[in-house]
Amino acid sequence: MSVNEVNPFQAEWSAKGHTMCLGFWQISFNDQELALPESVKVKDMGTFGNFSYLFEDDPDWEEGLKEDEWIVDNIDWLSQCFIDNDIPVEEEFFRWFYQAVNIADWRCSSCGGCI
Repeated sequence: MSVNEVNPFQAEWSAKGHTMCLGFWQISFNDQELALPESVKVKDMGTFGNFSYLFEDDPDWEEGLKEDEWIVDNIDWLSQCFIDNDIPVEEEFFRWFYQAVNIADWRCSSCGGCI
């Protein structure tokens, strides 16, 4: 994404604090809510990052798929989701989607609520 382009996707995980596992994805494209497949709506997206609440700067706690690999692994449901929501099925839109969800992604136990 170039400096002048704004990501048309916004992503937020609904749960906050110590109840992360009880949330769901709220993702929009140009301010229009996306209809997501149930299979992905209520779980983490598996994007790359460090999701430890204790060791945030420790690379040993990094997990998930980086952008290129994630797009390849998720291309089937993501393409259908884009078609269903009238979003262009193009590489830059896949990348924008990844970048939006990556910011808000989480993992079970990343909040410490179940400890």
